[in-house]
Amino acid sequence: MNIAKKLLLVLAIVALLAGGAWMWWGRTSEKVAQVSKGHLDRYPQFESQFIVPRDVAVWTPTGYKTGDPCNVLYMHDGQMLFDASSTWNHQEWRVDEVVDSLIAAGAIDPCIVVAINNTDERLEEYFPNKVWMYLPESERDNDDQQKMDGDDYLSFLVKELKPFIDKRYRPLTTREHTFIMGSSMGGLISLYALCEYPQVFGGAACLSSHLSMQKLPVVGDDHEPWAAALRSYVHEHLPQPGTCRLYMDHGTSGYDGDYGMYQERIDEIIKSKGWGDDCYMSLSFNGHDHNETFWASRLHTPLEFLMSKKSE
Repeated sequence: MNIAKKLLLVLAIVALLAGGAWMWWGRTSEKVAQVSKGHLDRYPQFESQFIVPRDVAVWTPTGYKTGDPCNVLYMHDGQMLFDASSTWNHQEWRVDEVVDSLIAAGAIDPCIVVAINNTDERLEEYFPNKVWMYLPESERDNDDQQKMDGDDYLSFLVKELKPFIDKRYRPLTTREHTFIMGSSMGGLISLYALCEYPQVFGGAACLSSHLSMQKLPVVGDDHEPWAAALRSYVHEHLPQPGTCRLYMDHGTSGYDGDYGMYQERIDEIIKSKGWGDDCYMSLSFNGHDHNETFWASRLHTPLEFLMSKKSE
């Protein structure tokens, strides 16, 4: 490929990434997010030896007091969770309203939410490193492992952030009470977290997961080898059935319109490993697009599946 073609390819990728609704690139307004339910503690520029600093916030439900027994839910793309007036696309997950109402109704046990902001390195940090090992050998030299930081991001969560949360808030700390959730690439890294740290996370919710691996800079022109490698990784590393819970879903419009067949293939693998309806849920939402408004509208479903008192 000559220099001109390489330049055109780079510009095309940049254009796709800048306009992609699944990217976010840490973009926010200067307005500080506010919550209408519960309380939000802010920890600006949380330091890490593994990844660049980023803002972290901890949401606590109405009536919460430090030391109250509660679950902990770690969520990616933290700046998109609470306040549409502070987000780049003026949408939000409505986490404070949804979680608070579920707790008040007795649908789930008390829960605090740890919101981890993304950065300009979002794609790299949410990229599952070890999937690279499942590529055909002929494909490996085509991809730069330096662009894969998922292992470092999870090391930050498990080795630095979780100990801080456990000490500061004194919640229930065992895996049965620790969960992780995200969408798009955030769904991908949540699935990876469950596979890499089943002793830490008792459940993961992966909404509109980017299982196709399409349009990622590290993948290049042909994403199919990566999608297949991801499935091979999941087949080899999925935790034993019955030891944790996994929720996955997708819509049928926009970016989500391409996810159906990839989700079906992952479903086949997970079910072949013995995961039944008690520990695995995979749903399709007709007409749902790839954005926070739709994720907010169905947020109660994964929350209840992971943390419902009825399923204990």
